[in-house]
Amino acid sequence: MCAQAVRLSELKIKSAKPAEKDYVLFDGGGLQMRVRSNGSKLWNFNYRHPVTKKRINMGLGTFPEVSLALARKGSIAAREILAQGLDPKEQRDAVLQAKQAETEHTFQNVATSWYELKKDAVTPAYAEDIWRSLTLHVFPDLATTQISAISAPQVINLLRPLETKGSLETVKRLSQRLNEIMTYGVNSGLIHANPLSGIRSVFKKPKKKNMAALAPDELKELMVAIANASIKRTTRCLIEWQLNTMTRPAEAATTRWADIDFEKKIWTIPAERMKKRRVHIVPLTDQALALLEAIKPYSGHREYVFPADRNPRTHCNSQTANMALKRMGFEGRLVSHGMRSMASTILNEHGWDPELIEVALAHVDKDEVRSAYNRADYIERRRPMMAWWSEHIQEAATGNLSVSAIKENRDRKIVSIR
Repeated sequence: MCAQAVRLSELKIKSAKPAEKDYVLFDGGGLQMRVRSNGSKLWNFNYRHPVTKKRINMGLGTFPEVSLALARKGSIAAREILAQGLDPKEQRDAVLQAKQAETEHTFQNVATSWYELKKDAVTPAYAEDIWRSLTLHVFPDLATTQISAISAPQVINLLRPLETKGSLETVKRLSQRLNEIMTYGVNSGLIHANPLSGIRSVFKKPKKKNMAALAPDELKELMVAIANASIKRTTRCLIEWQLNTMTRPAEAATTRWADIDFEKKIWTIPAERMKKRRVHIVPLTDQALALLEAIKPYSGHREYVFPADRNPRTHCNSQTANMALKRMGFEGRLVSHGMRSMASTILNEHGWDPELIEVALAHVDKDEVRSAYNRADYIERRRPMMAWWSEHIQEAATGNLSVSAIKENRDRKIVSIR
């Protein structure tokens, strides 16, 4: 009778008032109600851990959302689990995590979390390529699949059609990206191991191909083709800009007016837009500056030097120059990235310092400290080489076919763009 008398009732609970400090009301069997100083009333099941014997409080909810009757049912269920030598709180948390995983830990959700980190470590263009490849080839089949349910045979079957089609480079890149996502899942505690760690070994390896590039003596053919091509003004300027600055397609396409210093005659490309994630400074020649003057009437009021046609507020596509070269008849002979190879070959053949050429191409120096220390010196040492390269391009264009053509006198002449 005494034990029964101390048990709680709905009336006693409702009449319990907050005090300066929290206090506890006992119902027996480990069930307690904590009355907080702020007026809230919380149900707890107090018990000893079956192994460590430490006292643990397991929350059962708040009153009145959880009534006295429901709280008692919860404490009875917990005692039954405890009688089996198990921890009721650990059991409940495991069930909740499993339910949460069913909705939150799908492959697409995990891939999205991984991508948010990955995109800050690569160029915007490369980040777009990553997400596009997943959207096109992976998400249609695996988007809602639990990451814990993904297996190597499942992914291999998914990528086999791409291998059969001959898209071996795509298979290689997807295998790498899928592996990174699954490793992220391991490190996040969502899965115990990466089941895709060895899948690349079951596919054919793509044959290494050099970027298509013209021979040095074919530069004149290229310049004549650019001059006579039926392409947009901005596209022609973009191709010549990339050729003169020896930059990568994405770097040239994302050129911003804010990054150009006309007084110092330099173009500073931020680290986030560079493949190697390091700031790259390009000394600008007279021809390069003339190109900017030629395009300024079209985009000088915009953020980007080479704006997109559909949305001028953003930059043109990194493949714009490449597609133009294809339409000009250079498919299989030259890709826009190959213009860098052509520049490197010509400069090396004419005896320019290989180290300066590598720096101009933004290839990372093996000695990072040395590279950083010599950056300012390299800019000035590169100026004569870049000037020679621009003049060589202009000569190949027979002097007046290039957008950046300059008169022999001091006045700068911009040839009308077709």
